[in-house]
This record gives sequence, structure tokens and C-alpha cells, in this order.
Amino acid sequence: MNPDEFIIISHKINRMKPTLLILAAGMASRYGGMKQIEVFGPDNETIMDYSIYDAIRAGFGKIVFIIREEFAEKFKEIFEPKLKGRIEVDYVYQHLDAYLGGYNRPDDRTKPWGTAHAVLCAKEVINEPFAVINADDFYGRDSFEKAVDFLNKDCSEKHYAIVGYQLKQTLSEHGTVNRGVCGTDAEGHLQSVVERLNISYKDGEVKCDDGLMPVHLDVNTIVSMNFWCFHPSIFSYSENLFQQFLSERGQEPKSEFFIPIVADQFMHEGGGKIEIIPTSAIWFGVTYKEDAPAVRKAINDLLAQAVYPSGLWRN
Repeated sequence: MNPDEFIIISHKINRMKPTLLILAAGMASRYGGMKQIEVFGPDNETIMDYSIYDAIRAGFGKIVFIIREEFAEKFKEIFEPKLKGRIEVDYVYQHLDAYLGGYNRPDDRTKPWGTAHAVLCAKEVINEPFAVINADDFYGRDSFEKAVDFLNKDCSEKHYAIVGYQLKQTLSEHGTVNRGVCGTDAEGHLQSVVERLNISYKDGEVKCDDGLMPVHLDVNTIVSMNFWCFHPSIFSYSENLFQQFLSERGQEPKSEFFIPIVADQFMHEGGGKIEIIPTSAIWFGVTYKEDAPAVRKAINDLLAQAVYPSGLWRN
């Protein structure tokens, strides 16, 4: 094999590596600011920095940021110097008019269309199996390694996955949270993701104040933290469902097209299955400003244990 042939083969292999899609276009209304780019690490690292670092060492080949266009310059200023030469990076904007298919958006609509629409906006830049995460959640190294393993070996047009966390690892001491509670079948595959709202934790008891049953949840309940593994076939599937969503709920000013809506249709009408990947990784995130000190402490603890270097991108 001559050197030119080796370069061509290497490029083909790199293109086949899975992509990590980071959802960073949310409005963070409960946080009161752009928590996606708030600094939590000692060398000005955001939570995203740790996710990207874990993704690179797990074997992802590209990072795609879903952002609002007005934040593009700020994102590039922060991440391009860190990631240049380490991994391919792309940016996608979640425009309100994207993929409407001729639907007339209400003039007073300002809220993004939701997480499934954000994923759909990446259709033109992702052609390989990919994972989806939130920008403001810390997922842990184990979850990225297991996601890459699934995406490389098992992901297909009819086989997706979700990384599942124990509910007790995902609660906030500073207010209520919303979580997607996972229902499973006898084989451990996902059967449903029910969005439970206003979940609080007090005196060892988890309570949901959303009018649904059950009111109390077991602390070991498996929940979705929006870490999904998809085949690119999800794009055309989501596009069709989005048109249906718009016709039914598009006039509601705060309606959202969530990933679990697509997942539910895929499992029950699309003939697909979604595997639940359990992880031993710890999870933490920032829903409220009051969560920030605990996040900084958690990161400092991981640094003290040498899970991460003190400066992720210094070398």
C-alpha cells in the first residue's frame, strides 16, 4: 500500500466514526442566563468541554453544535481554539422557520420548536450514526464509551438506544425538575418515555406535582437525560412527524416537538426498538443558579481523583 492509498483509507475510516450532536439552543428560562457557556472548570471549562473531552477519548469523530444563530460568534470564539486539530466541528442553527414545509408559523411564536426539531435541523450535516446530548448536563465517561460501542456495533435503521440514569442521581435540591420516566418491556427495551413534571425530592421521597399517577416515584426509576443514540434514518422519520405535529399543535405558542414524541412513534408504529443502555456514570446538571456551586464541587472532586486533567485542552 502506498502512502496516498493509506491517507484515503484513513479518511474513510474517520468519516465513519459516530458524531456527537450537542443541543445548545435552549432558552434556559429557569436558569436566568446562558448556562450552556457558563464556566465551571478551573481552566474556564464549560460542562460541554467535559462532554466533548469524554467524546473524543471514547472515539467520536465529529462534534455538531445546535445553537441559535445570534450565539454563533460567541460559541466559535469559545470552542474553536480549544478543539482545532482535535476533532471536526460543525454548527447548525435552530431557526423557527426550518423544516416547516410550507406551514405558516404564528407571528407570535418565539419559543424554539423543541428538541426533536433541533435534531432535525442537523439533517444536512450528519450522515453517520450519532448521539444526542444536552449542552448543560454532565454525563460521565462511561456513558460516552457505551454509546460509541452501540453506535459502532448495533445501531441500525430499526435499532436505536438511550442511556438511562437512576432518578436519584438526577434531582436538584434547589427546585423541581422535569424528567422523562422510562417504561420497559420484559427484555429491557424502552416502551415509553413519560415526561413527568415538577419532580421534587424531600426527606428521601420523590414526588411529582403534575396531576399524573403515580404521584410518588421510586428513587431507582430509570429516566432519560436526553442522551440518545440514533441512526441517520431518524431525520426523514422526524421530518414526517413534525409536519403532523404542526398541523395538530403548531398554533399553540408554547408547544414543543420533543425527542420522546419521535421515539414513541418509532417504537409503536415504526417497527423499531430502542435499547436502554445502563450507565455507572454520575450525572449532574444546572437547572437553577443555585445548582452551580454543587456542579463546581463535583467537577473539582473528579479533578482530585484524576478523572480529568486540571486543564483539559492545555496539551
